[in-house]
Amino acid sequence: MKDEFLSAKKGETVKAAAYVRMSTDHQKYSTENQMTAIQAFADEHGYEIVHKYSDEGKSGLRIAGRTGLQQMLKDVEGKRNDYEVILVLDVSRWGRFQNPDEAAHYEYICYEAGVKVLYCAESFANDGSPFAGMAKWFKRSGAADYSKELSNKVFAGQSRLIEKGFRQGGTITYGLRRMLVDENRNPKGLLKRGEHKSIQTDRVIQVRGPEEEVKIVRWMYRAFVNEGKNESQIAALLNARGIRNAAGTEWTRATVREVLSSEKYIGNNIFNRISYKLKKERVKNPESEWVRKNEAFEGIVESAMFHAAKEIFVARCKKMTNEEMLEKLRMLYEKKGWLSAIIIDEEEDMPSSSAYQGRFGGLVRAYQLIKFDPQRDFTYIEINKFLRELHASTVADTIEKIRGLGATVTLSDDNSLLTINDMFTVSIVICRCFKISEKSYRWKVRFDTSLNPDITVAVRMDSVNKAPKDYYLLPSLDFCTPNIRLKEINPHDFLDSYRFDTLDYLLKMTQCISIEEVAQQFEA
Repeated sequence: MKDEFLSAKKGETVKAAAYVRMSTDHQKYSTENQMTAIQAFADEHGYEIVHKYSDEGKSGLRIAGRTGLQQMLKDVEGKRNDYEVILVLDVSRWGRFQNPDEAAHYEYICYEAGVKVLYCAESFANDGSPFAGMAKWFKRSGAADYSKELSNKVFAGQSRLIEKGFRQGGTITYGLRRMLVDENRNPKGLLKRGEHKSIQTDRVIQVRGPEEEVKIVRWMYRAFVNEGKNESQIAALLNARGIRNAAGTEWTRATVREVLSSEKYIGNNIFNRISYKLKKERVKNPESEWVRKNEAFEGIVESAMFHAAKEIFVARCKKMTNEEMLEKLRMLYEKKGWLSAIIIDEEEDMPSSSAYQGRFGGLVRAYQLIKFDPQRDFTYIEINKFLRELHASTVADTIEKIRGLGATVTLSDDNSLLTINDMFTVSIVICRCFKISEKSYRWKVRFDTSLNPDITVAVRMDSVNKAPKDYYLLPSLDFCTPNIRLKEINPHDFLDSYRFDTLDYLLKMTQCISIEEVAQQFEA
C-alpha cells in the first residue's frame, strides 16, 4: 500500500524536485549522499528530478538563511514550479524546527499549491492519513529534541573546555592573543584576526600579546586607579600618541572601559555571559549562570589593580541614587534628542549603559522612567521608514546592475541575502548615522550572523540620513564580531581599506571570466 502511494502511475513519469540540506552534523547527511538516495528512490518509483534545491551548511532550526527552502516555497506559491512532487530524504532534512507546527506549515503551503512532499527514507507514506500525521509529528518532535539535546551537549562540552583553561570563541583582545595548541597543549602558532582552528582536537588558549601592548594596558590601569584619569582622558592620550585599539580604530570611552573591566586581563576565563541557543534571541545571563575558570592563563594586570578599578566602577553607581542616575539620563536626552547605548557610553561623566541595565533591569525600563519612548520619536520613525525603503531600492538596483553584467543573482525570500553566480553570498545593511556631538558621528554595522554572508555591504548614511555617504565591503573571514562601530574618519584604521565611494568594486567581483582570458592577462 505504501509503495502504491509513493510510486507514480504505472507507465507514467512524474516530474519532481529534490530538496537537500546539510548543516555540520554528519557526513552521512552530505548533500551528495542525500541526492544519491533520493535519485535511487526516484528511479524506483517513476519520478524524474527536474529541479534541485539545496541548503548547504545551514541549520534546520529556522527558515532564516535557508535560501533553498525559501526559494522552493516561493516557486510553489507563485506557481512557477514545473514539478508535482518534492522529494526529501527524511523529516529531519525538512527541518529541526523547535515548534513542530512550523515544519507542518511549510509542508501545508506545498499541499495547498497541489505539490506533494514525499520523504524517501521514512518508513511511512505521507498519504494524509491519521497514521502519517502522527508519525510526522513524532518525527518532527524528535528532530526538535535532537537539536535541544545536541545544544545541551555542546554547551556542556564548551563549559568543560572553559574550566580546563581553553578559550571558546572571541576575537583578538588588546594586549592578549589567541594561541593554537594541540591536544597536548603544544603551541602551534598565534591565530590572526578571522582565523579559526581547523583540526577538531586542536584547542585555543589566551596568551600575552606584544610587550608594547602589555605595557600600555598596565599604564591604562595605573592612569585610571592611581592618577584618577577617566576613560575619556585615557582615550584622548592614547589617540594623541597614535596608538590604536585591537580593531585598529581610535580609542573611545567605551573601548577603554572594556579593557579596564575585563577579567581576561587577570587571567580569568569566563563563558556564557550571553546566550544564543537554538538560534533564539540573544539574552544576557545573570552572573550566577556564568561559567568561569580563574587563573586559566597568565594575566598581564595584577589582581589588586584590577579589583581596584572594579571598585571605582561600582562606587560610581553606588554614589548615585536611582533618581540621580535618571536625572542624568533625562539631561542627556534633552541634550542629544535621542538615546542609545552608544550615546550613553560615549558621554562624559555618565554611568555606563550596562550600569543602567543592571540598576533598572534594562535600558528600555530606564527609558520608560524618564518618559523616553523610541516609538514616539516620529522623526526617528520617519528616518527608519526611509532607510527601509532605501534598503529595498538598493537591493533591487544592485540586482539589476549585476544581472546587466551577465551574472546570475537570486534573492532570499526575506530580501536579506543575495546569492551571486552560485559562488558567494552578499548581505546589504543600511547604517544609520548617529550624532554624538556637533563634530562627532558614529555608525554601527550589524553583521547578520544567522545568514553568515560571505560579504556584508555596509551602506553608510550621511549626517542627516538622507543619502548614502560611502560603502564598506566587509568579508566575513575578517570580521567575527556581531557588530563594529565606525567613526566619520578613520585615517589609521585598517577598516578604511574596505571603504569605497561606489559599489563598482562589488559589481566587478560578480563578473566571471574564462580561464583563457585569465591566461591571456598573465601573458600580457
